[in-house]
Amino acid sequence: MVANPGAPHPSPGTPHTPVDTNGRSDSRFTHDEPTPASDEPTVALAHATHAPNHSSDPMMLDKYSTDTQSEEAEKAADTGTFAPIRTNASGKARTSGRLAEDDIFRSLTRRRTNQSGRQGSCVTEEEAAEAKEEQAEIERLMSRMFGKTRQAKSEDEKTRHVGLVFKNLTVKGIGLGAALQPTLSDLVLGLPRFVRALISGGTSKAAAKTPVRTIINDFTGCIKPGEMLLVLGRPGSGCSTLLKVLANERFGYKSIGGEVTYGGTDAKTMSKHYRGEVLYNPEDDLHYATLSVKNTLKFALKTRTPGKESRNEGESRTQYVNEFLRVVSKLFWIEHTMNTKVGDEFVRGVSGGEKKRVSIAEAMITKASTQCWDNSTRGLDASTALEYVQSLRSLTNMANISTAIALYQAGESLYDLFDKVVLIDEGRCLYYGSTDEAATYFEGLGFERPPRWTTADFLTSVTDPHARKVREGYEDRIPRSADQFEAAYRESQSFQRNIADIRSLEQEAEQRRQERLAAKSKAAKEKNYTLSFYKQVMACTHRQFLIMFGDRISLAGKWGGILFQSLIIGSLFYNMPATAIGVFPRGGVMFFMLLFNALLALAELTAAFSSRPILLKHKSFSFYRPAAYAIAQTVVDMPLVLIQVLIFDLVVYFMSNLARTPSQFFISVLFLWILTMNMYSFFRALGALCKSLDVATRITGVAVQVLVVYTGYLIPPRKMHPWFKWLIWINPVQYGFEAMMANEFHNLDIECVPPYLVPQGPGTSPQYQSCTIQGSQPGQLTVNGANYIHTAFTYTRAHLWRNFGIIASFWIFFVFLTMIGMELQKPNMGGGAVTIFKRGQAPKSVARAMDKGSTPEDEEKTPPADGTEASEDAFNGSDSAKGVAKNESVFTFTNVNYTIPYDKGEKKLLSDVQGFVRPGKLTALMGASGAGKTTLLNTLAQRVNFGVVTGDFLVDGRPLPKSFQRATGFAEQMDVHEHTSTIREALRFSALLRRPVEVPIEEKYEYCERIIDLLEMRNIAGATIGKIGEGLNQEQRKRVTIGVELASKPELLMFLDEPTSGLDSGAAFNIIRFLRKLADSGQALLVTIHQPSAVLFEYFDELILLKSGGRVVYHGELGKDSRRLIDYFERNGAHKCPPRTNPAEYMLEAIGAGDPDYVGQDWGDVWASSPEYIARTKEIQSMISSRRSASSNSSTNDDREYAMPLSTQVSSVIKRSFANYWRTPNYMIGKFLLHIVTGLFNTFTFYHAGDSQIDMQSHLFSIFMTLTISTPLIQQLQPKFLGFRNLYTSREANSKIYSWIAFVTGAVLVEIPYSIIAGTIYFQCWWWGAVGYRASKFVSAYIWMMLMLFELFYVGFGQAIASFSPNELLASILVPIFFLFVVSFCGVVVPFPALPHFWQSWMYYLSPFTYLMEGFVGVAVHNRRIVCTSNELARFPPPPGQTCQSYTQAFTERAGGYVQEGVNGLCEFCQNASGDEYARGFNYYYSHRWRNYGIFWAYCIFNFVVVFVCSWLYLGGSKKIRRKLFPSERKQRKAAMVGNEKA
Repeated sequence: MVANPGAPHPSPGTPHTPVDTNGRSDSRFTHDEPTPASDEPTVALAHATHAPNHSSDPMMLDKYSTDTQSEEAEKAADTGTFAPIRTNASGKARTSGRLAEDDIFRSLTRRRTNQSGRQGSCVTEEEAAEAKEEQAEIERLMSRMFGKTRQAKSEDEKTRHVGLVFKNLTVKGIGLGAALQPTLSDLVLGLPRFVRALISGGTSKAAAKTPVRTIINDFTGCIKPGEMLLVLGRPGSGCSTLLKVLANERFGYKSIGGEVTYGGTDAKTMSKHYRGEVLYNPEDDLHYATLSVKNTLKFALKTRTPGKESRNEGESRTQYVNEFLRVVSKLFWIEHTMNTKVGDEFVRGVSGGEKKRVSIAEAMITKASTQCWDNSTRGLDASTALEYVQSLRSLTNMANISTAIALYQAGESLYDLFDKVVLIDEGRCLYYGSTDEAATYFEGLGFERPPRWTTADFLTSVTDPHARKVREGYEDRIPRSADQFEAAYRESQSFQRNIADIRSLEQEAEQRRQERLAAKSKAAKEKNYTLSFYKQVMACTHRQFLIMFGDRISLAGKWGGILFQSLIIGSLFYNMPATAIGVFPRGGVMFFMLLFNALLALAELTAAFSSRPILLKHKSFSFYRPAAYAIAQTVVDMPLVLIQVLIFDLVVYFMSNLARTPSQFFISVLFLWILTMNMYSFFRALGALCKSLDVATRITGVAVQVLVVYTGYLIPPRKMHPWFKWLIWINPVQYGFEAMMANEFHNLDIECVPPYLVPQGPGTSPQYQSCTIQGSQPGQLTVNGANYIHTAFTYTRAHLWRNFGIIASFWIFFVFLTMIGMELQKPNMGGGAVTIFKRGQAPKSVARAMDKGSTPEDEEKTPPADGTEASEDAFNGSDSAKGVAKNESVFTFTNVNYTIPYDKGEKKLLSDVQGFVRPGKLTALMGASGAGKTTLLNTLAQRVNFGVVTGDFLVDGRPLPKSFQRATGFAEQMDVHEHTSTIREALRFSALLRRPVEVPIEEKYEYCERIIDLLEMRNIAGATIGKIGEGLNQEQRKRVTIGVELASKPELLMFLDEPTSGLDSGAAFNIIRFLRKLADSGQALLVTIHQPSAVLFEYFDELILLKSGGRVVYHGELGKDSRRLIDYFERNGAHKCPPRTNPAEYMLEAIGAGDPDYVGQDWGDVWASSPEYIARTKEIQSMISSRRSASSNSSTNDDREYAMPLSTQVSSVIKRSFANYWRTPNYMIGKFLLHIVTGLFNTFTFYHAGDSQIDMQSHLFSIFMTLTISTPLIQQLQPKFLGFRNLYTSREANSKIYSWIAFVTGAVLVEIPYSIIAGTIYFQCWWWGAVGYRASKFVSAYIWMMLMLFELFYVGFGQAIASFSPNELLASILVPIFFLFVVSFCGVVVPFPALPHFWQSWMYYLSPFTYLMEGFVGVAVHNRRIVCTSNELARFPPPPGQTCQSYTQAFTERAGGYVQEGVNGLCEFCQNASGDEYARGFNYYYSHRWRNYGIFWAYCIFNFVVVFVCSWLYLGGSKKIRRKLFPSERKQRKAAMVGNEKA
């Protein structure tokens, strides 16, 4: 039976609900008790002019209007009657006259800083009143932007759609809920499984349609202008979906039912005509990192500045922008950051809190009438989060808008800033109404609000069976499921008041709609974009320049890299002669110039996807059309690409001795420029049209092959097969290559010199000689360049400007495609998170649901069979933790100091820290941001590898054993795990490698099962950890992190870094409750935690409190209700702590944490001179001496660095690596597909290459194209290697689970078998159709063996580059640089005879591809007879009286080739008679085949040696070498330790 919510259980003694200082009703105060101003300072600050909230009387709701507030503020300010003269805190009279603006903001900022730390607990009445007055002054100033004056003159203001109503809102999406882990076996077993499902369950089961899940069910409510709605719910309950739909972000959902109106206008009309009035802000702050705060906001203002009819009279656009910028920068305290970059994880910029305020300012600029903010306080500390919500409160009041905000952990001071709250669970509305009545409503249902619980925590807890508490007598009457809660709410008075509220707002909306129609002009018919398209392009262009030049280092680095590579390429083709020797390299340099600049544009692909979220945000804000941004990018590229091309072309063009006339040089620059622009737009269009980077990369792999092969250089147009020849007509590079070749060879007379002059030797004369290059004439020793390119490539200079026009047309087409793609871009699909189970390990109920195609229930929320709440013993008692390892050792640390090099000096992060952690106690390590909490935790855990650490770290009075890091648990703040492992596998891996070798494996695994039960994760133990959104949720991941450490059975203690960070209040409560159980079972726990609620703080036994500078200000027991802590501070001069204040906030405020203006006593000195400090010091010394004399245990004597031998480490890591590859089929499918597609493309391009001279070139280039697939394959494998390394460095190396040798071995060996399989597939696709269709068994076998070596080579080569690269970005940049080196000097791009002597003498022999190509080509063309085609023959007349054979016999015997008699008595000479002769021209010999095989083996081994060596150096080996080479550092460290001991 459900209790009647309409008759809430009244609290005794509360017959009347008073109104607080801000005019809001507050049920916490009684009518006969004066309202203490100190209890509500933050509300006073943010609600200074907030009108009374008569939420209990529906008829009064329409009177709630911020217009009235602004009017009153202006009127009061104008008459000077705002407040009487009063005495402030210092006792001096203070008038209420208007403050100077700078004074207002300076004072407000200072007060914000002070109060945010205090969170409204300890502010005096005078301070609250001052804050109220200052806030009124702020709102008076802001009325210039949003007040009556501007509204009266602004058409925009008159036509806004204010007020949000939603009725019967239902949202359905794709809701798998659970799925099976995909594996490589699905490729083979997918079809048999389908057939089996078809037989057993028919077509419905075989089809396995994705289930549709109701994400939001029948929501009804409204948000009036000037109101703020708090959205509460656990992760996955539907909070984000509600906000998105309310903000009209409807893409990706299966269906959306019900009605949503904005000021009386339906959602469809708003989306079509007034999109800019509704906005959704995701939890991430999306801004361009290299743009300054000022330019970020200025751009937003420029794009949203209204027309003349909506600005004040005589106010220009510039004046409007400057005035608005000045006001918002001061209002949101970002004035000091205006010239600072916004920044991101790579670019240093503003702080997290400042970035949030930039987001709010940007939203204010839009003047959107409805704003939805999704969990935007994630990652902020409590004080910054409070400032953030206060900012939104101010924005809501001033702009008279409707605001909805989802928060996961909302303190009471945050909760008090809201007018309404909605509680969601499983997509159901449990409550929607006034914030003041919410707690009373749920108490009326029968739930008990524990002491010190914040209202938000209490509301969230009722949705969690493990956290909620039931009042006595209501055990059988409370609602339990989300459906029952929803039914109870619909029967309540709160729901009826909500309906009345909607009716009231709808009446107002109709009136406003009539006013809008009367005020609307033709210009205001649509309000999607403020600026015309042309002005949008101009604004985006200006911003794009600022973004580019904001990162000058990257730009200079890119241009420097281009200069370096141009010098390499220029030297490779250095000073080519204008003779026959220079003909082939001359074509090569053209090809290289075009291709190099074209492929530089590949970086645009990554940039397109990295900037997409910002583009979508700006589109939703109606700043500009995405098409305008596409054009702006192109406009900005034009000068930058020109600089890039000039740098490259100036060096290569003149170093390689190309035609030196001004017209030819500038034509070369022009074509290089327009083709590079073309390629930029091509790759950008791909990025705009593809949904993901993975898809775009696969298309790019094929596209690059087409661009390279079908240019006309590798295979002439006349030799192309008809099925692919059409590709040259859609390849812009081909048109560029023809133009460049025609431009270069147009006026070139090619002098024929040996070895191209035939025949040579005694008795020859010019009139009886000819040239072997194509286009030559009998008896002429010079060849016209135009004839050469026409005969060899069918190119002509007549096509020069035609080609320019075609390339320009392609460019325009690609830009147009980019515009279309960007306009069509949508945010990600909407739906629920998915739990992935390993096949065969999903619970039966989940497996049945997946078979039926329905959404399974949450396994962790399934209620017990008896229908009662979860057993108190199971969740709150310690019985379930009895079997957990009990710690017996005491960890002490004294005189801990930590110094790091800083700005040419040193900086001390920790100063004389001492303390202890003992078994059975839960110790909190706290302090303000920057106080050194995490630093101290890492130092104590021996995880610091930078700077100098001194001090004594003892376990039971003895020095730390070598096994210390392994024998302690350390739960990182970031939950880093092998994402394809199941929970059970992760725990077993930790237990196997961290517990001593003497413990049987069965016992280790049995202990893991106990930990799984303790973690309350038995039902999902077979689920893979996955990534956020596809795998475990945040709380489950946190529990796994703790479980992985517990599975190692830590014998000493456990460290936990911010275990509640990023969790909702219910999840945070569950984690701390779990830690309490562990402590009660005998574990020693040291936990850093950032400003916990009073409830969570009560779970801790002891506290180590730090102030800035890493000094201890308190170390001791907390006592019941933290009485000992509070007594200490009050006794030493801190103000009294009010009864209902959170002690965690009180102590931080008392020591001045986070307050830059704090001028009180130094609490570090107070502690150092206190009796408590002396007592603690004596206690530590006593512990050390007593524990040292006690019998030692094995954990303090174990000096093994790793628990298990290296063989076990290696085998376990290899097994896990293979499981990872097996469970990531996308990676392997991508690898196999790339081999298959490129293999087939190669074979059909060079299909059945014949026996002519040009066919020999086809053999060569077919083999050479095989080598080029290594670059995309390396780009694929590097993230896998770096992922393994990041997992090792971030957690597993510090925990001494396994050594670096095991990590590298596992990462290397797992690639090899898959690469060999992929290489074999490539061989089958390529060899038989192209080069080897008539090859012998030996030749085919040898080529396969060399190809397998090549597969090993690129794996080692790619991993070697990754092993010394700090991140994926640098690794991917280095790959083409290194690849260019090894491929450029192998004798293909420039044949060996034409290589400059400098490179010929050493680099040719150093390049591994020299031996690979010689092995491939030498064997592939061995004993192949060459038959030249007619246009490949050199024709010359024999001298009178001689036959062709007699005239050329001596020459052909010496130089090779063959001669035959042609028509008209001319001799026809073919330069090569066999494949061996052709290969000899490249210095490739069949006789070197086994030498080449052996040398290439050596290169493969060398690569893997580099992987091991560089990994060792990267993972700490370099520091060991440095310490040995520079003993002064050791001496300095030792001196610091000695000095500290003396001190």
